[in-house]
Amino acid sequence: MSDKMFKRKIYEKMLRWKKESNGKTALLIKGARRIGKSTIAETFAQNEYETSIIIDFSIADKAVKELFEHISDLDYLFLRLQSLYNVSLYERKSVIIFDEVQLFPPARQAIKHLVKDRRYDYIETGSLLSIKKNVKDIIIPSEETRIAMYPLDFEEFLWAIGKGQTFDLIKYSFDNFKQVGDAINRDLMRLFRLYMLVGGMPQAVNTYLETNDFSEIDAVKRRILELYIDDFRKIDPTGRASRLFMSIPAELSRNTSRYKVGSVIEKATASRLSALFMDMSDSMTVNFAYHANDPGVGFSLHADYDYFKLFLADTGLFVTLAFMDSDYTDNVIYRKLLSDKLSTDLGYVYENAIAQMLKSAGNELFYYTFKEEGERDDTNSKTIRHYEIDFLLSRGSKICPIEVKSSGYNSHKSLDKFQEKFSARIINRYLLYTKDLRKDQDLMCLPVYMAQLL
Repeated sequence: MSDKMFKRKIYEKMLRWKKESNGKTALLIKGARRIGKSTIAETFAQNEYETSIIIDFSIADKAVKELFEHISDLDYLFLRLQSLYNVSLYERKSVIIFDEVQLFPPARQAIKHLVKDRRYDYIETGSLLSIKKNVKDIIIPSEETRIAMYPLDFEEFLWAIGKGQTFDLIKYSFDNFKQVGDAINRDLMRLFRLYMLVGGMPQAVNTYLETNDFSEIDAVKRRILELYIDDFRKIDPTGRASRLFMSIPAELSRNTSRYKVGSVIEKATASRLSALFMDMSDSMTVNFAYHANDPGVGFSLHADYDYFKLFLADTGLFVTLAFMDSDYTDNVIYRKLLSDKLSTDLGYVYENAIAQMLKSAGNELFYYTFKEEGERDDTNSKTIRHYEIDFLLSRGSKICPIEVKSSGYNSHKSLDKFQEKFSARIINRYLLYTKDLRKDQDLMCLPVYMAQLL
């Protein structure tokens, strides 16, 4: 099975770096394993430079690594690299790629001196870049332009399957607040459900295009998940990190207001495992949504970092992880998504997809919960009603609350109550659901496939 280079938005960011930096900084592409970092770096080198040297530190031999232990003589370094890789380098027209740079920290430290020399450009790719063992005893260079790479978003997925013009219609509908019509919305929702099932990992998308077989796609995703779980076991030999990762679907399915660490690891708390959660965040395999204690602009200033929800960075992987211990054919989510019969108790799958789309669009994730006293019950006690805003976005000096529904338009009590409490802070309210775009007074009801446009 051949790997394909899919059209990715990160390419435009790389072009801007090359033009604006002009050799003053190295480009660091960070992202989860199997996200396509190496492929995009190699493609960029082939297209935008006369020559390139790609040093893959997962297989680089001792002779290559030793060159970065002593870099006082750069002339010698470059001559040896050209000889070892049989490639000629040309000043300001060549690039050197440090692939999987986290595996050899001295090479990353050398970036400071290599960039100062200005002869060539440098691109680094890596995952788990801030894990303690990967930065121990080195000075992290400030001469890096860092960009994050995520799984294919919905638009990139449509490009990959040959339906790029479809997203032009979605964007036109969003920009002009114009309905697409029920028939077209059903077609777009089918494509979105397909995206949720396949996900945005390049290998899974490639397998879909070559086999159109969900059992083959699921097998690819299982291998990626096993790779992630193995990585977590290396980071944390006690197995806690891998357990926390594998429990994400189960914790979301509980429909509670936060990830309950103690239900996964007995007597554990988020604060006690804060370093472990930082490592999980650094892996970029998960997305954290933190509770905003004061839902105003500057969420991070008032966030509770011990009170959060955890999502997988790729919803295709999420769907597979939810049934990792069962055969593919037993995966209820696959069957119900394909048949458009995903019940409300499986709505957390949509919530994971929205988290992924908002994150890849450049948003940090925050949510908000609150409670109010209701009417008295039969025992004359006041009832307590709990409300939750699934996501909060900051836009200028205002905020946008978002509620996600896995079905059609029903009620939106949380959004209404939030409006009553914080109306002066709100610029737009959004209900993301499965039906066509519409307005309910000042509430904008949008199909879920528009989430990345918010």
